[in-house]
Amino acid sequence: MPAARYRFAAVAVLGVVAFAGALSACGNGNPNTSPTAPVTAGSSTPASAGAVAASPPAMVAVTQAGALVTLNPATGVVSSTLVPADVIGDEVSVSSGGMVYFAVKHGCTDEIEAIPVAGGAVSTIATGSLPAVSPDGTKLAYADQPAWYPGCIPQVSDMVTLYHLDIRTLSSGATSSLPMLGPGQDGGLAYPISHLSWASDNDHLAVSIASPEDNEGWNLNILDSSQAPYYLSGTGVVSVPLTGSPTPQHSYLREGVYMPNGDLFVSRACCRGVPVRNTSRLMWEVGTNGALVHQVAIGFPNLEHVSLDVSSDGNWLLYLAANDLYVSDGGATPRKITSGLIAAAWG
Repeated sequence: MPAARYRFAAVAVLGVVAFAGALSACGNGNPNTSPTAPVTAGSSTPASAGAVAASPPAMVAVTQAGALVTLNPATGVVSSTLVPADVIGDEVSVSSGGMVYFAVKHGCTDEIEAIPVAGGAVSTIATGSLPAVSPDGTKLAYADQPAWYPGCIPQVSDMVTLYHLDIRTLSSGATSSLPMLGPGQDGGLAYPISHLSWASDNDHLAVSIASPEDNEGWNLNILDSSQAPYYLSGTGVVSVPLTGSPTPQHSYLREGVYMPNGDLFVSRACCRGVPVRNTSRLMWEVGTNGALVHQVAIGFPNLEHVSLDVSSDGNWLLYLAANDLYVSDGGATPRKITSGLIAAAWG
């Protein structure tokens, strides 16, 4: 069985993704727009306009076989293998100091480990998954929640109590743990974390929430780590609202990550509900108020768009469409550079 594993809706690996719209063009998000049609509506200027990096930064990725590798960012060819097996997706994170944080499967649990991007000894950090290191390299956020492997269902009466967001100070190992909800709050279903991303202030976190069941419950929370006692709701937690088209009552934010300018790079899907029926996948830059800044790309609706990441200078975007890696290089239309991945990040 491959190391790729998702705790949320299954990825449909079908066909080839076609994209329209460069970072310099906005779109209206019409789910009926042909994926190959030009996107011209809107007049916003992309945050990446201006100085553009001459070449893409370094890149790390996790293959479908579970290997942690470095990639040539221009061609997608594997440059080196850091860890040969058992690494899981959809998140891997590289610190400003050159340490790669990743999660591996150990029996019925997931474990956060780290290795220098240049190669070397592996260090064990903590039990958990979906590691995200802060821009200044001092803190690591990760999900501490059940790993739903076959034969590994926890035998507890209240699953909600098993879901936490942990924030670890890397220099000391001191860790704060934020439950999903406070004691006595009836959450009913457990809302898993599906992705984490730090803001440039090293304080706020974008917390992507997965659907607990029936394609409902997807959300993107902005969490103030200096105030929030819980990750789902309450003090210090606000949800990014849905605005524009397609209609907010039917759309959802599948995943979102911070950009250096404070905006969010998101994967927006339509539509939620039962039976699951997605009619569009839109890659947008939005403000934390949910307002569209500009449209990056349009993807085919039958593919998940995940493992989003933004380079430290904000000029480069990447994401996976199913298992294909797409890169937007300094404002150009996203292009596919390789396949067979379950996670990727700028190094």
